[in-house]
Amino acid sequence: MTNNNPIGVFDSGIGGTSIWKAIHNLLPNEKTIYLADSKNAPYGQRTKEEIVALSKKNVDFLLEMNCKLIVVACNTATTNAILELRADYDIPFIGIEPAIKPAANNSKTQVIGILATKGTLNSELFNKTAEMFQNTKIIEQVGYGLVQLIEDGNLNSPEMTQLLESYLQPMIDANIDYLVLGCSHYPYLIPQIKKILPKHIHIIDSGEAVARQTQNILREKVGFTDLEKSDPVFYVNSNPEVLKSILDYKYPVTEKDF
Repeated sequence: MTNNNPIGVFDSGIGGTSIWKAIHNLLPNEKTIYLADSKNAPYGQRTKEEIVALSKKNVDFLLEMNCKLIVVACNTATTNAILELRADYDIPFIGIEPAIKPAANNSKTQVIGILATKGTLNSELFNKTAEMFQNTKIIEQVGYGLVQLIEDGNLNSPEMTQLLESYLQPMIDANIDYLVLGCSHYPYLIPQIKKILPKHIHIIDSGEAVARQTQNILREKVGFTDLEKSDPVFYVNSNPEVLKSILDYKYPVTEKDF
């Protein structure tokens, strides 16, 4: 293992590219390998055992690529599998979970909304975090269908707008002033969400916080690369055109069964 080995990033599909972009922007010289398990998306409807097994499969693939650090760029995989990953593998892992803390600490109405997958909202890790904020009312909403629409390339479809309106209106009615996006796919919906939410409601996602934590772990444990800026590598096991489009066709995407 050397400082110049890549950072591995995986998600149930293309959504974790929102996390990857934040990492790449902060650490442009670091080589990155992104793994999109689109064939098995969404993870949010799967059992904990399935999520752990899929996460280990992804980790094994990234370790074959000699990654020095792995970012679990999926809320569902983090909340259901990261403890098992840390127990079974001798490599640093960085997870992503809904940013309840900044929302709860800054809320004036003491009412916040969380839009996330079923797998995240039902997880022990999420519920332990939520219990820390007894004075804040947390409106939870499962984003049924959103990930699948994004994975199918239907980001700006009428069906997407209709689903978002049905999920967000009850939160607006409940007087939320912060909306936490609890799935790495959802930042791609921010332009549409902003059209639905009143302007005073803040939207929080975890991308920049995960990038900063990645930087911290490199500084403290792993080491920064001394290479010049290197091109990222992208792998997907289904529907590569959607991943290419979400990356604005800037990078090559390799379709590979894993």
